[in-house]
Amino acid sequence: MRRISSVLAMTYGVVAYALFLATFLYAIGFVERVGVPKDIDDGRHVGTATALAVDVALLTLFAVQHSGMARRGFKRWLTRVVPQQVERSTYVMVATGALALLLWQWRPLPTEVWDVEPDGARALLFAVSGVGWLTVLGTTFLLNHFELFGLRQVYRNLREQPPDEPVFRTPLLYRLVRHPLMLGFLLAFWAAPTMSQGRLLFATMTTGYILVALQLEERDLLAQFGADYATYRRRVPMLVPGLRRPAPRATTEKMPGNRALP
Repeated sequence: MRRISSVLAMTYGVVAYALFLATFLYAIGFVERVGVPKDIDDGRHVGTATALAVDVALLTLFAVQHSGMARRGFKRWLTRVVPQQVERSTYVMVATGALALLLWQWRPLPTEVWDVEPDGARALLFAVSGVGWLTVLGTTFLLNHFELFGLRQVYRNLREQPPDEPVFRTPLLYRLVRHPLMLGFLLAFWAAPTMSQGRLLFATMTTGYILVALQLEERDLLAQFGADYATYRRRVPMLVPGLRRPAPRATTEKMPGNRALP
């Protein structure tokens, strides 16, 4: 019976990952307006007010789901509903559904805000956007791509191995900024040779979501890794390479202890 359960969990994890990967690749084409049947400036046209209301609602739903389910408290609740080994795969599945809904129901606002004319400048912006998407993908492999998307958890469960213990590491890009994945998204969203009202709305709202979500994530990381992350946060900027935080005032307050990892 346990073997059947492990195989089902592995199947669930693989399906969740495959659906995410297909949706994410479509989302790149959607934002960049290339290679997909419906992009950010395509679709059923409605009034501006209606389009704004629909798009803001879709982006808000995605942000609340994406950030809410990532919180430690929600994860503890979720593992009382689903087995721990598929908790991450369940997050990936629900996040994929929220993203797919956004791509499907997005209402275009195609009026141009800017349109860069010189071919060289357009090529440069496309290149920056491409670097952004590559940074997003590459960053997932710097830590553990397959753990991030739930595959490693279900694989270790299938092999009857215990879950991995969290380890604090700062490989490559993480020595330049604390959140290179989010920096990649910002580059990809804003480096647009042609910026429509719809893409501007998308970029603005996702930027706001990223800035808020990072505050919540850093709180969780401090709770998890204690003094190690506190020291890292003082030394490495959040999103802009080379941007240093001001030195903190002298204080007698103790730093969070470097406790054993959960």
